[in-house]
Amino acid sequence: MRAALNRWRRRLWQALFYRMVFGETDHQGRRLPHTRIAPSTCIEGAEGLRLADHVFIGHFNFLDAAAGLRIGRGVQITNFVSIVTHSSHRSIRLLGDQYALHDGPRPGYRSAPVEIGPYTFIGPHSLIEAGARIGKGAVVCAYSQVRGEVPDFAIVAGTPARQVGDVRERDEQLLSQHPELRAHYAAWAGSAPAPNTPGTDPAA
Repeated sequence: MRAALNRWRRRLWQALFYRMVFGETDHQGRRLPHTRIAPSTCIEGAEGLRLADHVFIGHFNFLDAAAGLRIGRGVQITNFVSIVTHSSHRSIRLLGDQYALHDGPRPGYRSAPVEIGPYTFIGPHSLIEAGARIGKGAVVCAYSQVRGEVPDFAIVAGTPARQVGDVRERDEQLLSQHPELRAHYAAWAGSAPAPNTPGTDPAA
């Protein structure tokens, strides 16, 4: 009896609070019919979010868009990801109890927009810091800490994240098996990858 009750409670909770559905709107109220955002994702400063269609944002993410957050078409943000557009830890150390009362710009306070290019994948438990710009088609591996620039098609990993490969090598292998998909790939990437693109990561 208890097992059946627990299953029923889990199903009810998932249906009411965790079920993801297609359909969002952008900052101008335009429909994004293929975008999904989990109800457990927290978005601060939503007025600064610039969201494209075909985006997936999974459960238990924190998105700080107060200083500007642009998420390109087809981006996938998995679970437990933090994206921040400001950093106050230096400033609060300098100002102490006066941090909340300080007039004017706070010394050491950092605020900068974040941009995530089309068809990029952000792995779980990653941190994207203020001012980061991630190019199109990139893969951010799980538990990565991203700051600064990430090139198009790069695979990055680590804390801080460093480039460890290039997705185009694996993409070329898949496109060789499915040549009918080259036009779809080229539509967002600009062209199909060259067979001998540098970098290796068979899991990408």
